[in-house]
This record gives sequence, C-alpha cells and structure tokens, in this order.
Amino acid sequence: MSNQYLYEELDVLKRFGSLKELPEYITSNLNENIVLREYQEEVFRYFIAYYESPEFRKNKQIHNLFHMATGSGKTVMMAGLILYLYMQGYRKFLFFVNQTSIIEKTKENFLNPSSIKYLFAENIELMGEQVKVKEVDNFSYCDENAINILFTSTQKLHLDLNFPRENSPTIDDFEDDKIVLISDESHHINTVTKGLGKTEKNEIEENINSWEYSVNRIFRANRDNAMLEFTATADLEDPNVRSKYLDKIVYDYTLAKFRESGYTKDFQNMQGDYGQWPRTLGALILSEYRRYLFGDAGQNIKPVVLLKSRTIKESEEFYEEFLRRLNMLSSDEILAFENTDNVYLRDAIEYFRRKDATLNSLVSDIKLGFSQDKAMIVNNKSDSEEKDKQIHVNSLEAKDNPYRIIFTVNMLNEGWDVLNLFDIIRLYETRDAGKNGKPGKTTISEAQLIGRGARYCPFKIEESQPRNKRKYDYDLTNENRILETLLYHSMLDSRYIYELRNALKQTGLLADNPIEIEYRLKDTFKQTDFYKTAYVFSNKRVEKSRNSVSEIDKKIQSGFYIHKVSTGASTLYGLFDDNTKKTSGFTYTTQLKLKNIPLNITEGALANFEAMKFNVLKSYFPQLKSKREFLTSGNYLGNITIQFESPYEDLRAKDIYDGVMKVLQGVSAHIQKIETEYEGTKEFYIDRIYNVLRDKKAYYSNPQGEGEGISQAMIVSDNRADLAYESWYAYEDNFGTSCLCLSELTLPSSVSLSI
Repeated sequence: MSNQYLYEELDVLKRFGSLKELPEYITSNLNENIVLREYQEEVFRYFIAYYESPEFRKNKQIHNLFHMATGSGKTVMMAGLILYLYMQGYRKFLFFVNQTSIIEKTKENFLNPSSIKYLFAENIELMGEQVKVKEVDNFSYCDENAINILFTSTQKLHLDLNFPRENSPTIDDFEDDKIVLISDESHHINTVTKGLGKTEKNEIEENINSWEYSVNRIFRANRDNAMLEFTATADLEDPNVRSKYLDKIVYDYTLAKFRESGYTKDFQNMQGDYGQWPRTLGALILSEYRRYLFGDAGQNIKPVVLLKSRTIKESEEFYEEFLRRLNMLSSDEILAFENTDNVYLRDAIEYFRRKDATLNSLVSDIKLGFSQDKAMIVNNKSDSEEKDKQIHVNSLEAKDNPYRIIFTVNMLNEGWDVLNLFDIIRLYETRDAGKNGKPGKTTISEAQLIGRGARYCPFKIEESQPRNKRKYDYDLTNENRILETLLYHSMLDSRYIYELRNALKQTGLLADNPIEIEYRLKDTFKQTDFYKTAYVFSNKRVEKSRNSVSEIDKKIQSGFYIHKVSTGASTLYGLFDDNTKKTSGFTYTTQLKLKNIPLNITEGALANFEAMKFNVLKSYFPQLKSKREFLTSGNYLGNITIQFESPYEDLRAKDIYDGVMKVLQGVSAHIQKIETEYEGTKEFYIDRIYNVLRDKKAYYSNPQGEGEGISQAMIVSDNRADLAYESWYAYEDNFGTSCLCLSELTLPSSVSLSI
C-alpha cells in the first residue's frame, strides 16, 4: 500500500489539470441560494475522479472519508454526492449519526423546501425526469425514481440489525439492493479500530457488540454498497485510524485551511476578573453593539449569544438568575464598564453614549432583545419539545426566528453550526488538566464548541468586498472588525487560557504562530502640509452593466452536437449459432437546427433548468424579449445544430427531446460560469489624505521567510533599504514582499497625480 493518503494522489491530477469539470446537474439541482466555494467544487471533482478511475479504485468497494472542517458545508457536499450517485444508479441512501439531536436538523435540510437551509432545488431534474426526495423507514418498498433517504442514529441502527422490529431496516435490506451509507461525525464509529493492538487486527470482525462492526456488516452485505464518511476530527495521529483511512480520505480540508482561506470568523478570548452576570452583561452589550453596526451598514443580521454551563442544574439555575437580573438592569451597571481596558466594550459604550448619554435606550434594547421569549434552554434530550428546539436552533439566522440567547451544557458540541453566533460565555471557573501538558477533555470540548461558531457570517458593506470572507485582517482597528470576530468570554486564568489556546491550535482555529503588526506613519510625514491639507480623489468599483449585451457567446451560437439515439432494446443470440446477424450501428443521420424544432419540445426541455428561467436569463441578457427568442433567434440558440444518429428513419419526439436536453445542459453550464465584470465609476469622491493614510494594525497567521508579515528591516539583502530613514516612504516599516513606488505606477491618461 502507498504511504500517501488518497487525496495526495488525487492532488497530482489537479496539478496536471486532469480533473473532470463539475457536472452541471449537480449545481443546477442544488438550492439556487447555494453558491459552491472553490474547495467544495474540488471535493466533487476529486470524488468523481476516484469513482470513475479503475486505477484508483483497484476493484474495491466505494468507501471514502471526507475530512472536512466544521462549518465548511458538509451537508451541501452530501447533497451534491447524492445527486451524482443517483446518476450512477443509486436510489437508496442511509444517513446515520451519533447524536439523535442532529437528525431533526438534517431532515429539515434534506426534506423541507421552506427551510432556510434546504439543500436541493425547488424542482430536481435528472435524466429528463422530475425526482422527489422521500424519507423512508426501511428499504423494502421504495420509489425507484426517487431519492429515498432513511435517517437514523448509529445506536438505533445497531439495535435494529441485532433485534429486528416491524418497519425497521434489516440486514436483508442491505443485501438485496445497492445502498449508499452516509455517516456524519463518523469518528464515533472507530472505537474498535482505535483499540486494536498489533495482534488484534482481525478482532473488529468478531466484536459483534460494537457499532463499528454493525456498520461494516451492512456495508459489506452487498458489494455495490457505498460508504461516505464525514468528520472534522478523524484522529489521524492514531496509527490504526491512519492505516484504516490511508486509501479512503478523498479530500482533506482542515479547520486550519478553512481559517487561512478567510471563511471563518476571527477568534478572540475576552478574559475578565468578574462573576457570571457581569461577564454575561458585557457580552449582551457587545451583541447590541454588533446589531447596531450591522444596521448602520444596511445589514439585517441578528447576533446570537450562547451561555455554556458545567451541568444542567447550573444551566437552569443561571437561566432563572439571568431573567431576574435582566429585569432589574440599570444604566449604572453598564456604566461600570466605561473605563474598562477592553477596547471592544469601551468602543461600544462610547458608541451608545453618542446616541443617548444616559444609556437608558441601551438598557431598554437589552431587556427587549434578550427577554424570556427570545431565550432558549437546550439541555434535556428527553424534552418533548426537543424536536422543535432543534429546528429553531438550526435556523437562528432566519428572519422569523426570535431566539437570540441560548443556554446549554454539551448538546450543541457536535452537528451544529450557526453563522450569527458571535459570543460564547463560559459560566464556570473550573478546569481539567490533561496529561503531559496536553489540554483536558473539557477544554477540548470547549474548543470544539468554539469551532461551531467559527463559520463566517456573510455580509458586504462596500461593493469591492467579498461577501463570504473576512475583510479586516489588514485593518484591525476598523470598527466593523467586531462584525467578523467570535468572542469567548471566560475567567481570568492564565493556565486555563494556555490550555485553551493549545486546544484551539490542535483544532486549527488558531494559527501556530500568529502575529499582529502595526503600520505607523512617520511623525515627520504627519507634520507636513501635504498630510494635513491634501485631498485624495477616488472612484468606486461597481458591477458592470450588461444592458448592451444582446447575444450569447458566438461559440454557443454556432454549436454543433451529436446525439446518438439509444434503442433501449436487447437481443438474444444462440451461443452456437454461426449465422448471427451483424448490425451496422447507427444508420440514419438527421441534422436539425434548434429554431426548427417544435417549441413545445424545446420549451419543455428548457423548463428543467434553474439557470434558464426567464428572470435569470433576463439578468444575463437584458435585451432578451422572451423564451421563444432565446430558443429561436440566431443571436442566442436558434442556429445550434444537433446531428441525430439513429437506427430509425423517423425520429421520435422523445429522441429529439433528449438531444435538446444534451444541448441545454451545456448552455446552462456556460451561463452559470458567466462571471460578474466590474468597472470604476466616472464619479470620484473626495477625502482628506489623513483619513486614507493612517496608522493601522494587521493580522498575519503564519509569517515566514521574507513574505507577508515579516519586517523588511529584518531582511538580509544587499538591496535592502532601511525604510525608517527613507524620506520617500511614509511608513516606518513595510511588512510585505515588496513596496510600491511612484515609478511603478501606471496611470490612465485622464488621471494625473500631483504631490
């Protein structure tokens, strides 16, 4: 066996550009609000490369692990893989997970089209047919045209197999037909693997009481069964786990990679030498501060606060105390934070005092925003309301979800991530020391909980900003930095913080060697008349209008497609018959332009594509008058030619429809790849130069060598300039790979630069 992980071997295909393009039917059949990120597209392309390559599969059953960071969109990838495997002939899917609490939120995502996190398109169209997603209790009676999903827990699956009951899945279900097993948080099914000794490698087959044995039993019941595992914590340091997954990890996207890509919030620990209520009140003030800043920027986002207790009893007791203290809240309690060393709290109180010096308005906002009807305790698994709670907890971003503060112990440590969680409050002072300087189990679980809130909450204030990534890593003093920062409020305990930071580094949420640097303008530059009085004129980056676009790409207009008509027939030959009639293949060839095909056929095919609904087409081609014009005009698809190769002299309507579907799949893929173009406005805006050039702080996650984050004064080079003594450079130092000089600027002829 190779000592490389499977994904490392697939990396070679990527480097040589040998990965297949993402099938259009995956993107078109996911929810239209889902925009796949680059790494998510790559996940699909890696899996498809493995699935379709005998060289990689080596005649083995499909068994893959997706080692994906918390919040990276695992359920989106599950949905896309279900669509792909449906096209490979799979109709039955088993989803199982360790915690029953995760099942309800997963059902919402897969089955409820009204959920804000629903994964599929309103109408799923595969192979020219409408496809439904259905929940089943077992696989005995299933709709062979539907996506049939059985949702269960690992524990229940184990019991159902060993103690069969009516309407529950049995081992026969997995022997009779090919089934895809989807295991979420799959690290829980490796207990036997982790316990194997050097002479115990075969004991996993004998340990019939283990979940791992039951899962392997149903997986191996049919050679065509496939297993897809998803986890963020595979524990690959364990040699047995590493050996098990060496040839199975199809993609590796750790939390460290997720963070470095900018898709996570920044993380800060707010330590305070005060009790539970003041710690909580500080978080409430900051939550309101965020809500107001989001509002100032035109964003309707509700920040959420989570309070973590050590025990259920303590959680319930503080819930009662919280409501009592909230009802008694006064502005004097808030003013006690006014002289704090905490820059976030100080900025927040200054902000609210500018609006209302008494802070009475803030008191009212906090009482209203965190009242009892907006608070939820999520602790008791047997709670009859647990199902509804899980649905609410899974949709905290929804505009009609009232909840803003959550009380919990451990129920949300796995299977839950929420975009608008910004504050986590630790309501206990104890810590558990690990062995050999390593963090204890409680600290590790706290780091995992922090990871649940790490996913970035999308927003965009300026047109040039990315919506789904951090925007202020290089401008840490910007007041909006708090809108992309997760705060963990805890006691002032240096030993605990040291352990927590180690645990966060292990998960990847904290970089190993992060650095915060400060760009300082030279005092001599600040004293110049130029700095004090000069102006800067700048324009804005705006989306380029497509109003003048009146046709689709020329290559699409002149497209030529060959469609081979399938007979769908089979013939029985005698093995000893030497007079077998030989067929000559496709005999009749017919060419049709799309504009000459009956509209009922072309419009019927067009209706299957979300990307070619008329309102979507209109956004790309504003001068388009109708769907008929799109299908028949030479400026669009009218002159596309389809060559039908058929054993029949006369084409059937179904044959023509299938050919049109093939054409439209390519057109849809092209339209979805049309990128938004930008241009600069002709209107320029004036600002003082001291507002543009200013002292600022920047964050670098892993500075090294002579790259970003490294002081240029520290570089050993004959060409090094000591910028602190160069009058032409405004800052005291530079922390990058190069500095831009005036001689390097190329300006348009209409713009002049005067200093």
